[in-house]
Amino acid sequence: MKKFIYASIILGIISCGLNDKEITPDPVAIPEADFRLTDEQTHDKFSSAIPPAIRVPDGSVIEVFTHEATGGQLNIDSSQESVHHIDMDKVHTLTGPVYVEGAEPGDVLAVELLDLEPGDWGWTDLSPGFGFLPNEMEKSLFKTYKLDKEKNSVRFSKGIDIPLRPFAGVMGVAPPTEEMLNTIPPRANGGNMDDPQLVKGVTVYFPVFVKGALFSIGDSHAVQGLGEVCGTAVECPMRIRYRLSIRRDKEISEPQYETDSYYATTGFGTSLNEAAQKATAYMVDYLVNTRNMSWEEAYMLCSLVADLKIAEVVDLPHVLVTMHIPKSIFTDE
Repeated sequence: MKKFIYASIILGIISCGLNDKEITPDPVAIPEADFRLTDEQTHDKFSSAIPPAIRVPDGSVIEVFTHEATGGQLNIDSSQESVHHIDMDKVHTLTGPVYVEGAEPGDVLAVELLDLEPGDWGWTDLSPGFGFLPNEMEKSLFKTYKLDKEKNSVRFSKGIDIPLRPFAGVMGVAPPTEEMLNTIPPRANGGNMDDPQLVKGVTVYFPVFVKGALFSIGDSHAVQGLGEVCGTAVECPMRIRYRLSIRRDKEISEPQYETDSYYATTGFGTSLNEAAQKATAYMVDYLVNTRNMSWEEAYMLCSLVADLKIAEVVDLPHVLVTMHIPKSIFTDE
C-alpha cells in the first residue's frame, strides 16, 4: 500500500488583551429558527426526483433533527447482534430536502452551521471486512455510550474520555439526476463527506445542480477522527441549526468551506492521490480567482502554507481529501 503523507495544519492562536488582561468575547447568540424539520421528514437517497420536505426563502435559518446513522434502528441498549439485522436501505436517513427559493443550477449554496447539539447517546461499530483495514480484523466490537454534555465528553473506556466535537457526516444538495443514488460515497454534490472539521461556526459551500438546490443533512456524529478508519464514528442523533444562502459571486465544482481562520477545498476520488490532486487544484484556482495571483505563484504558495488532510478513507468507492490555507497570512499591505 502506498503511503500518502500530508502535513498537519498549524493554526495560529489569536488572543487580544488590554493592560495585560485577556478579554473573552461575548458568545454569539444563535439565531432563532425560521423553519423546523423533524426526524420523520427524511429520505435515504440522493436524487433530484425526491420532493422537498419544505420550501424556504433565501437566508432562512432551519432547525432540523437527525437520526443516528441507521435511521433509528439502533438505541443505547443495542448489541453487536442488533447490527446484523440493520436494514441497509435506511442507513444515512437524511432530514430534508429543503428547497431554497431562487436557487438555480450554477449558483452556490452557502450553509452556515450555527449550532449542533448531539443527543444523549451514541454508538460505534467495528466489523470484520469493513473499514480501512478490512482484512486484518478477526473480532467484532460494538460500543454504546451515554454522552456527557455537561462535561462535553464521551467515555470510551476506563481512563479514556474523548471531548465531543459534533458534526454531520452527510450533507449535500441534490445531484443532477433522477437516479436514486446510494448515500455511502462523497460526490460533487457533497454527500457522505465524513469530514470532522465541519463543526459549528463553519460555512460550507455546495455547487447547485438543480432548481431549489434541495439540501439535506444527517449521519450525525458526536466525535470522529480524520479518516474514520474503522468505518464508524460516535454515531448519534442530533439537533442542528443552519442558515441557507444563495451565493452568485462564487463558482465551484465540489464543496468548499471556511471559518474565520482558514479556507478549505475538498476533492473526492477513487484514490488518495486523485482526491488530493483535485483538492490542490481547487485551492490553486481559489487563490487565482480571489487573490489576484498567477497560477504558478498560487501553486507555490500552496506548497508553503496549505495543508492536505484526509477527511475519510472508508466510504467507497470514493475517499475525500481537503486542503486548508490559513487566512492569517493575507494582509492588506
